[in-house]
Amino acid sequence: MDILVRPRRLRDNMAIRKMVRETRIDPSSLIYPLFVIDGENIQEEIPTMPGQFRYSVDQMAYELERLEKAGVTQVMLFGIPAEKDEVGSQAYAEDGIVQRALREAKRQFPNLYYITDVCMCEYTSHGHCGLLHDQKVDNDSTLEKLAQIAVSHVQAGADMVAPSDMMDGRILAMRTALDKNGYQDIPIMSYAVKYASAFYGPFRDAAGSTPSFGDRKGYQMDYHNRREGLKEAALDLQEGADILMVKPALSYLDVLSDVKKETCVPVAAYSVSGEYAMVKAAAKAGFVDEDSIVCEMAVSTYRAGADIYLTYYAKELAGFMKEGRIG
Repeated sequence: MDILVRPRRLRDNMAIRKMVRETRIDPSSLIYPLFVIDGENIQEEIPTMPGQFRYSVDQMAYELERLEKAGVTQVMLFGIPAEKDEVGSQAYAEDGIVQRALREAKRQFPNLYYITDVCMCEYTSHGHCGLLHDQKVDNDSTLEKLAQIAVSHVQAGADMVAPSDMMDGRILAMRTALDKNGYQDIPIMSYAVKYASAFYGPFRDAAGSTPSFGDRKGYQMDYHNRREGLKEAALDLQEGADILMVKPALSYLDVLSDVKKETCVPVAAYSVSGEYAMVKAAAKAGFVDEDSIVCEMAVSTYRAGADIYLTYYAKELAGFMKEGRIG
């Protein structure tokens, strides 16, 4: 049979498959989300996220050491304070949970790269991402607090800040405040394209950040909208964002691809808590092979355009890359 073009020639063995691989990934692109909580001697498993824990500052070194050994060098810190109030004051307090965690982490593991989530939902008594006015999040008054949080994180040792609040103008407010305080070299990774998603449920359990009333659809994006993602990305670039994030990852690969094509900065994707929890539940039930699913989800995200991947499976993926299963 005269078949001149045979695509299977390039699939014949592992060597040739890896040689012609279109999507190449490396552990240096992984970021691991880590929950730190007020208190002492706490390593508390999160019920809705099996295998993930809340760590007090005196216990987080165990996880940081595991990450370093696995080859995961980027960590994003999420804080869970002991006390909350209407204005989220522990988010920008000098002795706040993230600020203390940063100082200790920098002392013990100076070679890791620390990114902080900048938001107020974990710190406010009402669970919303900003200051309230008549039970509505007031965009403009929130900007000053977000900028204050970002500066306090960098003063405590953050290498990068990542605002997730979705307030209009927050990137400009943070960039201005950082520059004014002499932190011109600190990059901002913006949660630029963040949808109001049901995939966040387990995270809200982990961080205790479920709103006490209403929802976040007034500031997070409508998941029916695709072009709006490009609008949000463009605005954040104009305001000084260095990296753009799409969140969640798996159900928004079309948006991720759009942002990658239309911008010239690194693009991150966050494989969120709901994605993690679904894989864990399906694997526990014996419905899927966990390792294979995790690899496939990661590669699909990179293939769609991600340069950076935030995932609770960072340690496992780093191992799979070293083994040659993906990469």
